[in-house]
Amino acid sequence: MTLFVFVVLASLSFTYINGFHDTANAIATVVSTKVLTPRVAVAWAAFWNLLGALAGTAVAKTIGTGLVDTNAVTMTVILCALLSAIIWGLVTWWVGLPSSSSHAIVGGLCGATLAGSGGNWAVLRWSTGLWPKVVLPMLASPIAGFVGGMLLMSLIMICFSRVRPRIVSAIFGKAQIASAGFMGFSHGSNDAQKTMGILTLALFKATHDGLFEHVPAWASFLRIPVFNTVPLWIVITCAVTMAAGTAGGGMRIIHTMGHKLVKLAPVQGFAAETSAACVICAASAFGVPVSTTHVISTSIMGVGATKRLSAVKWGVVERIVWAWVLTLPITALLGAVFVWISRAA
Repeated sequence: MTLFVFVVLASLSFTYINGFHDTANAIATVVSTKVLTPRVAVAWAAFWNLLGALAGTAVAKTIGTGLVDTNAVTMTVILCALLSAIIWGLVTWWVGLPSSSSHAIVGGLCGATLAGSGGNWAVLRWSTGLWPKVVLPMLASPIAGFVGGMLLMSLIMICFSRVRPRIVSAIFGKAQIASAGFMGFSHGSNDAQKTMGILTLALFKATHDGLFEHVPAWASFLRIPVFNTVPLWIVITCAVTMAAGTAGGGMRIIHTMGHKLVKLAPVQGFAAETSAACVICAASAFGVPVSTTHVISTSIMGVGATKRLSAVKWGVVERIVWAWVLTLPITALLGAVFVWISRAA
């Protein structure tokens, strides 16, 4: 039971870190364009993160049962996966890199499960889970973000080509408040569900391991004999925790995405947020755990590229891409190392 409690605490810690780590995804552009102050923008994003997290559970089911063989998962494996994702999230936050919390938890879960099974690669559901719902979207979603941002920005430029720049800025300054909320909603609808899936998996394993056989009647909600739905209390807990993390801010990454990638005007911020949010919401509807970081970053690049390719600061882009590339293998290795350490202890 003690191990289960640690898993719950680690899950909520990961969700909180995800909230302040990925706050920049929702509000970097609205802060950089000076449409909202950082404090107001964070509160706005936290509110919409909360609503988005309550919107569905399709992604949670994918994380909980679709990526690895649940028979090979133990409470130790889950804890090690969470620790690897937490460490990577804190490291990349500290250096100001917008890495993917989604890929961090997926990498940690795969690496820990693989190590826990003694290196049996069959425990990874490659053809039915990892390839179609992690690897392929990891490649496709940044492209969709880039193309979507470029197309929407080009369409806006055509439609408003004869409108004075001051009027355009005034219109999209207000519109960007809505697009920032949309981005916050999409982030909550995808990212908060990853911890919901992990927590539900932990409850499912604890029930089958007999940890809740003697709990009092009032605590019977802990028992999950079959993983078919995500309990409402888990949904609410994860949603509130992520919203709290979002309210905690994340100015290091906001600075990288909102100022270092490309100089943004309100109309460009609107285009980047709207196109990215559409991609993320579509992924959430199909239960695909995409990286909100990847999508909004490439949307910003696509919007910047409509001016000229040199407007994008490609040196910063290179650092971000390296963080993307390294996330899965490093968190998988960390998850495996933690499992090996737990066995040796």
